[in-house]
Amino acid sequence: MFQNTKCECGHQNHVGTVLCESCGKPLNDAEDANEPLEMRYDGVARKSQKANPSLIDQVWNFFSSVKIAVYLIIITLLGATLGTIFPQESTFINGDPSTYYEKTYGTIGKIYYTLGLSHTYTSWWFVALLVMIGTSLVICSLDRVLPLYRALSKQQIRKHMRFLTRQKVVYQQEIALTGSAEEWVAQAVKPLRKRHYRVHTDGSALLAEKYRFSRWGPYINHIGLIIFLLAVLARGIPGWYMDQYIAFPEGEVKRIPDTNYYLKNEKFTVKYYKDSELPKEMQGQNKLIAELYETNAVLYECVEQCDDPSKKPVLKEVTRHNVEVNKPLDYNGFMAYQTDYDPTLRLRSVKPEFRNKETGEVYGEFQLDMRDSALSYDVGPYHLELKEKYLDFGLNEEGQPVTKSQEPNAPAFLFLITGPDLAKEGELYFYFPLQIDKERFDQEALNAKLSGDFAKKFEIKVNGMKNVGLSTTSFLTIRVDSAMPFIWVGAAISMLGLVMGFYWNHRRIWLRFDGKQLTLGGHTNKNWYGMRSDVANLLKQMNIEVDAKSLDNGGENR
Repeated sequence: MFQNTKCECGHQNHVGTVLCESCGKPLNDAEDANEPLEMRYDGVARKSQKANPSLIDQVWNFFSSVKIAVYLIIITLLGATLGTIFPQESTFINGDPSTYYEKTYGTIGKIYYTLGLSHTYTSWWFVALLVMIGTSLVICSLDRVLPLYRALSKQQIRKHMRFLTRQKVVYQQEIALTGSAEEWVAQAVKPLRKRHYRVHTDGSALLAEKYRFSRWGPYINHIGLIIFLLAVLARGIPGWYMDQYIAFPEGEVKRIPDTNYYLKNEKFTVKYYKDSELPKEMQGQNKLIAELYETNAVLYECVEQCDDPSKKPVLKEVTRHNVEVNKPLDYNGFMAYQTDYDPTLRLRSVKPEFRNKETGEVYGEFQLDMRDSALSYDVGPYHLELKEKYLDFGLNEEGQPVTKSQEPNAPAFLFLITGPDLAKEGELYFYFPLQIDKERFDQEALNAKLSGDFAKKFEIKVNGMKNVGLSTTSFLTIRVDSAMPFIWVGAAISMLGLVMGFYWNHRRIWLRFDGKQLTLGGHTNKNWYGMRSDVANLLKQMNIEVDAKSLDNGGENR
């Protein structure tokens, strides 16, 4: 059905407009209506008020609803609360989440893990709620800020009489003019400007306005919140956010997951307080209290062959730092914090000799690293080729050798040895660096099956502890948060919007003369006491005594 929205002033308004965009006349005004006008968005039509909405309009209307936004925020808060019942998986140092929750918290913990609440903040439904809140913020803002901007940027100075008399602050009275109405209006400009109003006149009509910028405060706040939400969602982009607890054995170079960075623990140092340095009440108790945990860390960046597992990456040193508690390594947003250490000494390298057991002749020594092992070694006239490496040696059900983990708990090396007095194709030889593993897996018996007489004549053996490299393991918390600067920017913009909206209020005063009758209307979005005070002060400056309370719509003017 066609709706006529043309005002008597001649202005054609959009469907849904409450107050004429030009003169301010209430378009659906009952003659006996005296209550104050609803001035939100100055009565301008919004897209969400469109008649006969299409599917897209219905989606727009859904997200433009403040009620829906409140519901979404409440649901998100409830979901976030569920994520705090038990620790999230991301906070684990060690442990398998699939068994941890049930083992630690029982049946409730198992249900918690099964429902996916153990990773609440990265779950699809939580991210979807954040996206919906962001969408609501954008649409709510656009649905209101554009009509409001259009209304405030095209304000007419001379407003309709019904517009003025239905404001919340109203004064209407005949004035004993000593000159013309235009002169009276011109004299009213000075006291208004003293109170920081911007004044516009049109003959015997006037519009005074101040602090219009405060109306944009909520929308600036929304912009800040949108940036904040986008930054939070950006943490899901690989490489943008990391908070991992990683072990770095001494002397090893280890890649940081999802980055091009590698970190080496050159040396770990732990220093304890002497008994004499402890408080008197703690002396003599034989307690070890650490004074210093320090990891001499070197950070590398991969520059070539970074994603080819068949090739060794080319690394470039970018920085080095002695990481201590509260003194992290910091490089371009990459942070490494000292967290803990494992006092257990682990085998890092050995320098064994290849020798003849019958004659005692030593052909030479070679450096054998547990992790970054070379593929071949020349020891005197003999050549050793590394065929297999097992960092944590074990046998499967078929009796075949396997690696149970990637930690050097029980290292074993299978060499193919070629040289004088050996078969042309070479001889296979198993070598266990640790004596306990030699005995546990019976190294001699294994080699007897592989090479027979060769194992009786030759051996690989470490000559003394001076040729054994041991290391401790330092645990560092690796933290990368590329989204954090955007989070702070969003928070700062949001705070700016809040300050604008809280500490200032948009005030407007309209007045017009019809003959000798003065009609004045005032509006503000909050602090009506201040608005009444401004109007009463203006009238007083124009020699009109009036009680500020009587300016309330429906009050008695005196």
